[in-house]
Amino acid sequence: MKDLKVAQDIADTVDSQPELPILEVGPGMGVLTQFLVKKERTVKVVEVDYESVAYLREAFPSLEDHIIEDDFLKMNLNRTFDGNPFVLTGNYPYNISSQIFFKMLDNKELIPCCTGMIQKEVAERIAAGPGSKTYGILSVLIQVGTRWSICSP
Repeated sequence: MKDLKVAQDIADTVDSQPELPILEVGPGMGVLTQFLVKKERTVKVVEVDYESVAYLREAFPSLEDHIIEDDFLKMNLNRTFDGNPFVLTGNYPYNISSQIFFKMLDNKELIPCCTGMIQKEVAERIAAGPGSKTYGILSVLIQVGTRWSICSP
């Protein structure tokens, strides 16, 4: 993501749940993070790439105790905010976005709000209706199991 206006718009979507802390998945070089840390609440980031973690520690010293060096897909989300709900956000990587959504569905009691950026193809799969060639298990589970909406900035 290179457009800072889009990053700001995505960061502002977390404001729909202003009382909840924020977990950003895959912050990378902090394009979205730079706007999230300005929010007046706890922000944690989870990043698996050690070079990105090193960069985040240097660029965002206020996050030092809130950088989780781990694989989101393997994390116990109950430990993230001591079992309390949180907003999940990120610029979700195409190759694991479906697995991220399945993990969110498995933990929907902890994640009442999910925001972020996904690729058009993933959004089309999520929003697909019966009979569509992109309709599948992800479409069914998200449409039945959540009250999420898909928006484009």
